[in-house]
Amino acid sequence: QAVVDFERLGEHAAAFQGHDVGFCCLGTTRAKAGADGFVRVDRDYVAQAAELARAGGCKHFVLQSSRGANAQSRFLYLRVKGEVENLVQAVGFDHCTILRPAVLLCKRQESRPTEWIAQQFLGVVARVFPTAYSVPVETVARAMVACVLQPGEGKVEVLENGAIHELGKA
Repeated sequence: QAVVDFERLGEHAAAFQGHDVGFCCLGTTRAKAGADGFVRVDRDYVAQAAELARAGGCKHFVLQSSRGANAQSRFLYLRVKGEVENLVQAVGFDHCTILRPAVLLCKRQESRPTEWIAQQFLGVVARVFPTAYSVPVETVARAMVACVLQPGEGKVEVLENGAIHELGKA
């Protein structure tokens, strides 16, 4: 494990050397980092990490994005997620897998009351419609590993929430 300073990521290029696969789940919230900080973390840091990984020999990059990601969106969150998807694809990996999960169900160390309420509601909904609106983080993690062990066809593969659930069962 290498600890890096994302504000000086270029100085940590050695941490990105010699890996066949790169996994990226980096992200923050607008509430925590402000709009500019959110863009810096969710787009700029991720794109720079992808570039360093590719320069270091990474062949397959796996990016956790978001359901609804769209570089043309009027909503900052979805626009930034769409922009970073495009930037990562442009890096030129042999294979790039983008996962677009719906609401992530997980326990957090920090307090996010609104998110907690939404997770409780979506947890109940998930019992009836298990793949519609949410996905447990453990399922996303299993899907990320499975897509590397059994890569799909083509240079870029985009997995929406239903496919993440299916792959995460394996």
